[in-house]
Amino acid sequence: MADPSLALQGAIYPRLQADCPSVSGRVYDRPPQAVVFPYIGLGESQTVDDSADCVDGVEVFLTLHVWSRAVGRVEAKRIASEVRSSLHEAELDLGANWHFHLIEHRSTTVMDDPDGVTSHAVITFRALIDAH
Repeated sequence: MADPSLALQGAIYPRLQADCPSVSGRVYDRPPQAVVFPYIGLGESQTVDDSADCVDGVEVFLTLHVWSRAVGRVEAKRIASEVRSSLHEAELDLGANWHFHLIEHRSTTVMDDPDGVTSHAVITFRALIDAH
């Protein structure tokens, strides 16, 4: 059976491309060497078994990263807000193999990157999915 986190990534990628105008479509699984700022990076995921009687379910915890080189943290916070608005309680289609139940925002942390130039937002979500 396919990986539910991969199906989730496939569903959120085009949604972020469309719903986050501040990054002009710059949403990456792995950013290119000469990346243009700001952008969203699809980050870490963790899949945890959430099975019950007759249900093959999982919880997927997904981390997204926002990177900005604008002065201050305002741009990073604005983009993080766009990400949250796009995905929190969204209806997603994960294809024929998975039944999507929900995705919810868990936390957002905005910080300065150690390079002293870049602002970084870390946004986490939790999704509930089970197999068809």
